[in-house]
Amino acid sequence: MSSVLVGISSAFAVIVLKTFAHQVFSFATYINGIVKLSFINSILPIVGILLTVFVIKRFLSGTIEKGTSQILFAVAKKAGIIPRKQMYAQIITSSLTVGLGGSAGLESPIVITGAAFGSNYAQRYKLSYKDRTLLIGCGVAAGIAAAFNAPIAGVLFAIEVLLVDVSIAAFTPIIIAAATGTLVSLIALDEATLLNFKEQQTFDYHNIPFYILLGLFTGLLSVYYSRNFIKVEHYFSRLKLNPYKKAFFGASILAVIIFIFPSLFGEGYESIKTLSQHDPGKLLENTLFGRYRNNEWVLLIFVGCAMMLKVFASAITLGSGGNGGNFAPSLFLGSYLGFFFSKFFNLIGFSSLPVSNFTMVGMAGILSGLFHAPLTAIFLIAEITGGYDLMIPLMIVTSISFAISKRFEKHSLDVKALAKKGLAFTSNKDTNILTTLDINKIIQTDYITISPDENLEKLVDLISHSNQVIFAVVNRENQFLGIVHFNDIREKIFNSYSVKYTLVREVMSSPLEIISPEDSMETVMNKFESAKMVFLPVLKNGKYFGFISKSIALEAYRSKLKSMSID
Repeated sequence: MSSVLVGISSAFAVIVLKTFAHQVFSFATYINGIVKLSFINSILPIVGILLTVFVIKRFLSGTIEKGTSQILFAVAKKAGIIPRKQMYAQIITSSLTVGLGGSAGLESPIVITGAAFGSNYAQRYKLSYKDRTLLIGCGVAAGIAAAFNAPIAGVLFAIEVLLVDVSIAAFTPIIIAAATGTLVSLIALDEATLLNFKEQQTFDYHNIPFYILLGLFTGLLSVYYSRNFIKVEHYFSRLKLNPYKKAFFGASILAVIIFIFPSLFGEGYESIKTLSQHDPGKLLENTLFGRYRNNEWVLLIFVGCAMMLKVFASAITLGSGGNGGNFAPSLFLGSYLGFFFSKFFNLIGFSSLPVSNFTMVGMAGILSGLFHAPLTAIFLIAEITGGYDLMIPLMIVTSISFAISKRFEKHSLDVKALAKKGLAFTSNKDTNILTTLDINKIIQTDYITISPDENLEKLVDLISHSNQVIFAVVNRENQFLGIVHFNDIREKIFNSYSVKYTLVREVMSSPLEIISPEDSMETVMNKFESAKMVFLPVLKNGKYFGFISKSIALEAYRSKLKSMSID
């Protein structure tokens, strides 16, 4: 029942966003059809981004988290707690940005909204961490399923990108949520609002070498997109302008790009449909290149330029203050690459490739490379094309693209920034669990210390009256000088002469590794492994702070592993 309710909530978020975006696109297309010039496409994104910034500053406390990485952060570091405002903030801001023409996608805001519904539902009924995480997955699955009428892709996206440790039993609520989201979307949304394809050509195994080559290109283009997107976002984050000036500056650049390439307006799904149909030349209508509508080489150059500029249009949209995601841009980029690739070989007379097939398979390639989610990519395209005839080329292209992207970029686009800080889940299960542990909770600060000028007689007295086997040697300023372990002085303490006349400084040693309270738990465990010790000292601001016991750290790991297992 919980998964059904979360699924319905996510589906309604999809309905609101998709309907608004589609209506604005229809309005812009209608105006362009009258005036025969794409200026309206340039004005609307400026208005949309400025309105988004206004809403964020006025009603959302001046900030809003963007990208699906915040879900990973919430699961990894905040026990699955997602702020209540994310249930409506993403819908409002992304509808203004993308609905009014910002070159980004609505899927990321949809996913965040679904996750927020799941998290807050679980909080409302005081459910456990495992149940919260599972309902977050339900919200994510329902959002993707409703957005594309693709329930299997929704389930796979939730599991492949979000939930790292899921048993078979946990599939049931996620599947129910995805099915619910799809059903609500089917009932409430017009088919024209969703991305779907009716035309498809037969798969010919003779084209496999070209699909392999397409996989190579999609992988490299994914890396190109990922790196340039981050560069542009960083550029805008460093700009010392107030939010409105930054928004106007970025939106103005975006307006120029969209004026020349109107297909970069909004999500771009309508242009994807156009490319996969029999008359892709319609893409040039009501543009500066309208007179060349029937010139296939001009169309090819137009598609190639729009493809390479998409990353800058999307990064400017989000970097200047707009809200959206990279899911739709990845599909846009993939379809344009698939079209460009197949059309080029056809035009030079090298082969006769099925353009619509390559257009659709290209989408899966970029999605796989950019999000490191090959299974989601395969089944999403299979579902929105209405069949599994392209399964073999989808497998070939997505696997090659994923392998190449993974070779150059260890983490997916949305995870990269968090992974560098050690804050998000990765594909390594041990790392995932270690990131959730707080080092400060396992530091023992009540250990007795000793001065370097004391003799072993004093140390023996301390050992006999405490459970300690290791002592930090510190001076009067509490500066750390070394350690003394019971095993290292075992022979000396049974010699009365040595006990009386041997100073602590003579038997202390320097540890092979020292821990800081700022270290991640993964770093701590690596230091234990490197030093081959069961105790390591912790220094804070250059002074002794406490010890960490390897056994306590491992116990914390085992407890967290048990609590995080979703079953």
